[in-house]
Amino acid sequence: MNVIITEHARKRLRDYRQDKITVVDIITATTGIPGRIPTATRFRGFFAKSGRMFDIVAKDISDGRLVITVIGK
Repeated sequence: MNVIITEHARKRLRDYRQDKITVVDIITATTGIPGRIPTATRFRGFFAKSGRMFDIVAKDISDGRLVITVIGK
């Protein structure tokens, strides 16, 4: 599955709240979501390799799965 991370989500990874969450963590979490996501949906409770908890907002588009934003806990 092709995972597309928006520029907004990449920018948020530089914020303190999303500290220690990597692009690899986002891709791993996103590909682990089963089924199809027709509308933007918030998925909660993912853990980065660093142990930091985060949520993602994702949606399926024709090119793959679009990650709209990342929310650190």
